[in-house]
Amino acid sequence: MKQRTIALAAAFTLTASLTACTQTPAPSGAQPQSTSNAPVVVSYGISNAWDSLMPYNSPSGSNYSRMIYDKIYDRLAYVHADGTLSPRGAKSWESADDGLSVRFHLDEKAAFHDGTPVTAQHWADTIVRMTDPACPTLGRSAFSVLAGTDSSGAAVAGETLGVTVEDEYTLKLTFKSATTPEDFLLDRNREYYVLPTHLMEDVAPADTMSMDLWAAPIGSGPCKFQSEVMGSALILTANENYQLGAPGFDELDITVMDKNSLLTALIAGDLDYYAIGGSLSAADQPTAESAGFEVLEGTVPNTFFELMLNNESISDARIRRAIELSLDKELLCEQSTQGHGTVTGTSVLPTCASYAGDYNTAYDVDAAKELLTEAGYDGTTYSLACTSNRQGLAALMQQQLEEAGFSVQVETVDSTTMFAGMADGTYDMGIASHTPNALPLWFTESRFTAENNIFRVADTAPYEERIDAVKNETDPEQRTAALAELEGYLAQERPFIPLWFGTALHVQSNTVSGIDYPSASFSNENVWEWVKE
Repeated sequence: MKQRTIALAAAFTLTASLTACTQTPAPSGAQPQSTSNAPVVVSYGISNAWDSLMPYNSPSGSNYSRMIYDKIYDRLAYVHADGTLSPRGAKSWESADDGLSVRFHLDEKAAFHDGTPVTAQHWADTIVRMTDPACPTLGRSAFSVLAGTDSSGAAVAGETLGVTVEDEYTLKLTFKSATTPEDFLLDRNREYYVLPTHLMEDVAPADTMSMDLWAAPIGSGPCKFQSEVMGSALILTANENYQLGAPGFDELDITVMDKNSLLTALIAGDLDYYAIGGSLSAADQPTAESAGFEVLEGTVPNTFFELMLNNESISDARIRRAIELSLDKELLCEQSTQGHGTVTGTSVLPTCASYAGDYNTAYDVDAAKELLTEAGYDGTTYSLACTSNRQGLAALMQQQLEEAGFSVQVETVDSTTMFAGMADGTYDMGIASHTPNALPLWFTESRFTAENNIFRVADTAPYEERIDAVKNETDPEQRTAALAELEGYLAQERPFIPLWFGTALHVQSNTVSGIDYPSASFSNENVWEWVKE
């Protein structure tokens, strides 16, 4: 018999305790009673625990916590893997005030789990409370885009906060700079949840996080809170009145287990599905398929690989471009993704509405050598930092760079040490990966500032000017042109080297239909469309 984790056993114990009171033992020798009235349960695995059931009180702000909030609470929109948007708490939206505001038309059918209708006032009161400096909000920086807040997202005394109730079901958010509805939702949707502020009227902002409410939260999402074993198991029930439709199950049992056990538990029948998106490695694909599961590749890349560069120690752009020319990205990508990746010369996803081109430079060792000669490269040994799981990739990069005339030393460190070492100048290069989204500036905007100049660029002004031009342009054609200007400059200067986008593999549930696997990378799941077979 396969061993099960203690957490899984705890979840089963909870489920049994909840249903035992409705079951009557059959008389001796009698036929087993029909189980037609038994609840339809979806068993859901997750490899990391949520750290709070209050969405604005998460110390980690991790995607694992967000996946839980996504089910109990409602968001304004649903984000698809390709960057398109569908209604959730809001049924439509449009730009207003010359691009400085977005008007949201809320769904009149939305209601909290206690039956109270969700109104624009609830959304506004949520934002007012969370931006109140007296409220110990974690992750308040998500509100820093709103007018009337400081850089931490706290409301500034004497200034008008950028949230307006225009009528019972119309909410307007006003920003510090021109922002399209799509940009706001792609960037911030996973951080904004509506709270049952009608239950908080007599609670001071400073006491918000200590309310008993968060031990048994009431949201307006597609699932209702039932019970919790802190850090190991959570039982939710279907919200039969959810405005987008009732989920096709009665109960969602969420169990925390080791990441390496998720696929095993799925095959054993202990799980119906696991987060995030049922993803698995190419090495595990044969195991899943031999067990009778279908494995499909995601439709949109969910990983971006880059080679970070220290622009202080590698100060000549010709040497940085020579590094890119020295790398056989196709071979490196194949080794890393096992055929599930596409090389790139930009951090912008091809699905981005403003996508301006690939900007990739073909592998060319001779051209790299010419640039090194032109730049007067003196044989300096550059350090290449990587984590232990990328030692093979780093070794192959080292070999390719040395073939072009570089001297490279690989240093294996943990992720935190690598990023800190790039920021303080300890390392010259570092291999990193990130989760991309459909925003054109998802990667570049935060990396060329005085506060986060991780590439140690001597003068960030040329980057910041071009980034601002993209950010502040709302006309689609002009925005694409501004992005092309930015990407062209990046290709010339190469402060970092884009390598490839990787696409995830998703093992399909044999028992639950309707799952949008790729969109789980945006920390949202369409549970209202799930049906347990």
